[in-house]
Amino acid sequence: MHEGIEKIARRAVGRDPERTRAAILAAATREFTAKGLTGARVDAIARRAGANKRMIYHYFGDKEGLYIAVLEDTYAAIRRAEIGLDLGHRDPVDGMRELVLFTWRYFIEHPEFLSLLGTENLHRAVHLKKSKRIRNLHNPLVDMISGLLERGAKAKLFRKGVDPVELYITIASLGFFYMSNRHTLSTIFGVDLSAPERLEVRGRHIVDVVLSYLRP
Repeated sequence: MHEGIEKIARRAVGRDPERTRAAILAAATREFTAKGLTGARVDAIARRAGANKRMIYHYFGDKEGLYIAVLEDTYAAIRRAEIGLDLGHRDPVDGMRELVLFTWRYFIEHPEFLSLLGTENLHRAVHLKKSKRIRNLHNPLVDMISGLLERGAKAKLFRKGVDPVELYITIASLGFFYMSNRHTLSTIFGVDLSAPERLEVRGRHIVDVVLSYLRP
């Protein structure tokens, strides 16, 4: 029965190249998230995707090429979601608050994002450096933050001279460290840092820290 379903899935994705590619990326994301680059197996990814190994090699070249594509797709997803916030005409303070909360909630809702970033940092970004897309993916984010900062400074709501990249690193790190270390921190401090009420408190804390720093 299981083999029959997989055969049907293979025929279905085989008729639609974009669907096939998307299915492989989704399966690879789950595999790399669970087992890392070294532990992931192309055979397992093919089974998850309802595809075959030849398709994976056709679209991505090899396992490393697939891993790089997964990294690019993972970053592209959060960047698309950020652009969808449409903060270009928002009040600077409200816009910054929304960006901070969005980033925090994205980390909560997408553990695969944190896992893949952690894996790639262990490899010192050796694979990400081979990506031809990664820097261009981040330009809209920097432009969006720059716009908020400029309008906020002009309205005397934000301090002047804030580096948008440094600010984003601060926003991301305040959430990333918490989520990446919440299990050990929960054990150390005797509190459940994964509890919904604790996550809500943390989100408000990050907003307060960022907005306090930005005040002129």
